[in-house]
Amino acid sequence: MTKKVEVKNLTKIFGKRSPRVKELITQGKTKAEILEQTGATVGVNQANFHVNQGEIFVIMGLSGSGKSTLIRMINRLIEPTQGTISIDGQDLMTLNKKELREVRRQKMSMIFQNFALFPNRTILENTAYGLEIKGVKKNVREQKAHEALELVGLHGYDHQFPQQLSGGMQQRVGLARGLANDAEILLMDEAFSALDPLNRKDMQDELLDLQEKMHKTIIFISHDLNEALRIGDRILIMKDGVIVQTGTPEDILTHPADDYVKRFIEDVDRTRVLTVANVMIRPNTINIDKDGPRLALRRMQENEISSVYVVDSARKFVGFADAKDVVGLIRKESRDLRPVVQTSVPTTHPDVPVNDLMDKLSSTPIPYAVLDDDHHLVGIIVRGAVLGAIAGNGVAQE
Repeated sequence: MTKKVEVKNLTKIFGKRSPRVKELITQGKTKAEILEQTGATVGVNQANFHVNQGEIFVIMGLSGSGKSTLIRMINRLIEPTQGTISIDGQDLMTLNKKELREVRRQKMSMIFQNFALFPNRTILENTAYGLEIKGVKKNVREQKAHEALELVGLHGYDHQFPQQLSGGMQQRVGLARGLANDAEILLMDEAFSALDPLNRKDMQDELLDLQEKMHKTIIFISHDLNEALRIGDRILIMKDGVIVQTGTPEDILTHPADDYVKRFIEDVDRTRVLTVANVMIRPNTINIDKDGPRLALRRMQENEISSVYVVDSARKFVGFADAKDVVGLIRKESRDLRPVVQTSVPTTHPDVPVNDLMDKLSSTPIPYAVLDDDHHLVGIIVRGAVLGAIAGNGVAQE
């Protein structure tokens, strides 16, 4: 993947900037220890990460974690104490004010929590404001603003004023303004946190729908882990100005870096994030091309199970055989399993979200067979394993 944004050793110290503060940072002292010893506050401590082109990258943490300071350093609204910020390989720290202003106008657009709409301007004028600042002709900017409003579902609201719109609709205007600018990077600072739960979910859906069409690079600040897991391609978690963990939603849930992250994810609805690959277990199998009924029964007895999954020599899925039917073949002295192999078996793919299967799992008597793109049997899903993974206990492999 192409790196769109890259941050190296980015640090922000508020207050005294003595060599002593930097020395303590180098020694690995905490934010609290540095404050006690120097009176300086470390907003962000040696942040290192990158954001890939076209991904939604969520930065999250509790209040005071440094997430808002970090996003404002990316466009240098807050000047870093040290470190580098590169966009498309260009180091923003080397730019003068005019060059920086040009990069902000051409490549970045920021969407705030409080909508930041002008009450005396129409919705169309608010949406076109960034283009107006750029000097774009009125007819061109209004056309682009109108198209952006259509994209976010605000057809027919061009000539309304902000006070005539609900909070959710005003936030759509903020999003439309960012889209109208045609910025490559959207910086969204807790953009949905002021909305009620229903409007918030609607805006999350809207963002995901727009991203499918437009493939922007989005850096999204949130304090809500469920929101981060829902919209983020990758998530960065901060505590006291330090990056604690960066990874995909599945990485965060299945391999929390420390106790802080574990506490963060305790109340998360894991079914919406975990995929079948996270909860499947290794099945006991029989090769139909070489194994007969007696070996099948022995395999079931050894593992204390009443059925066994059947594959061929290429490990492609064939079906499953029940112990009762296998015993019947043995009594007939048959050496071929094929007559009793049942092919009507529920199947799924490793990438399917667990949430999509929850209702079906409770009603099927046969565990789901998990098949890859080549129809190979890679696992099975049993309810106990799913419940264990949802509870955060992991999946024990057979």
